[in-house]
Amino acid sequence: MGRPSPRYTAEFKQRAVELYRERGCTYAELAREPGCDAGGISDRVKRADAAGAAPDRNPFQMAGEPRRPRRENDRLRTENEMLLKAGAFFAGRRL
Repeated sequence: MGRPSPRYTAEFKQRAVELYRERGCTYAELAREPGCDAGGISDRVKRADAAGAAPDRNPFQMAGEPRRPRRENDRLRTENEMLLKAGAFFAGRRL
């Protein structure tokens, strides 16, 4: 079997979050020093951000606009432009 995952103390996790915020480096760069997993640091930073969020905000809400409606909006905008061009083309033609 594989190695069991290490258990880090709460102080270690908090210090990793503080270092990430102070340095502004990537998760992978920060994870190289103590030899821990970059994904674990990423999860811890996200949890810390969610815990420190204002009570009226949902910490699990996506930042910005969700992707699917944005893609659909772009597709509809493109289709609308094509229809306008086709309408202009046929309006200029005498039937």
